[in-house]
Amino acid sequence: MKKIDEILKERILVLDGAMGTMIQKYKLGEADFRGDRFKDFHLDLKGNNDLLSITRPDIIGAIHEEYLAVGADIIETNTFSSTTIGMADYELEKVAYELNVKSARIAREAADKYTALTPKKPRFVAGSIGPTNRTASMSPDVNSPAFRAINFDQLRTAYKEQIEGLIEGGVDLLLIETIFDTLNAKAALFACEEVFEEIGFKLPIMISGTITDASGRLLSGQTPEAFLISVNHIPLLSFGLNCALGAAEMEPYLQQVSRISNSAICAYPNAGLPNAFGEYDQSANEFSEEVESFLELGLINIIGGCCGTKPQHIKLLSELAEKYKPRNITAW
Repeated sequence: MKKIDEILKERILVLDGAMGTMIQKYKLGEADFRGDRFKDFHLDLKGNNDLLSITRPDIIGAIHEEYLAVGADIIETNTFSSTTIGMADYELEKVAYELNVKSARIAREAADKYTALTPKKPRFVAGSIGPTNRTASMSPDVNSPAFRAINFDQLRTAYKEQIEGLIEGGVDLLLIETIFDTLNAKAALFACEEVFEEIGFKLPIMISGTITDASGRLLSGQTPEAFLISVNHIPLLSFGLNCALGAAEMEPYLQQVSRISNSAICAYPNAGLPNAFGEYDQSANEFSEEVESFLELGLINIIGGCCGTKPQHIKLLSELAEKYKPRNITAW
């Protein structure tokens, strides 16, 4: 089977869509999140989507297969919040490692099933590493600018545990995503390097930042170009942007990083901007029409969807990807 970096030179790869959006359609209750194992747990667990990899693995596996069936080349593990930091809100820090292993295995089984069905179109599993709900660069307290809710070493330790679990579960890639604070991203990258040194091999790393608003900057204040330069000391499979913006709003920032990146460019925007109720109304057709501009301009090597995107959105992206050549990677 060809390695993913070789395939990226030949065609545009398709990343899957939103996990949370798909989970919502199941209308799950508290009992689904608890399962038998956590039925007597002392806190409410509804909303802890990552926990479903333990309590409802059937649903997580089915969602992966829905995206694979419509042409996704890469699926993300259900581990966006599976760090001890993310699980602390539910007092479930002790299950963080297990969540990563089990989520990776669920995705691995689904990807392998579809690779066997279409050997000429191998499927890959990306270990999802979210930004956590803490920021190392900024104070959450306006009255105490020097205060930090987390420090670099705490982030590094949490990320390292997550990465080790993802690798044990069998991921092909590591995706550090939805980054709003570059220092958090650096901690994740440092953890990757630590783990790679200890295990004796490396996995490809994808990194994706999020532009929080019309300022065109990460929450920690960096422009997309500055963010890229800040993390480019690590050889990356891809650099890109996701979340916060729809495709139309994301395009100018993709143009900026596409000009200077020596790695592949990945983008997975939201299905437009949220409405007054926080919901995403953009149809699959509208979404694909906006995304097609990325491909026409030659900006993209990997394309997918974030909040609000469903299999119908990814199906149209898969069809688009077949019509266009990937962005030329000037230096690999």
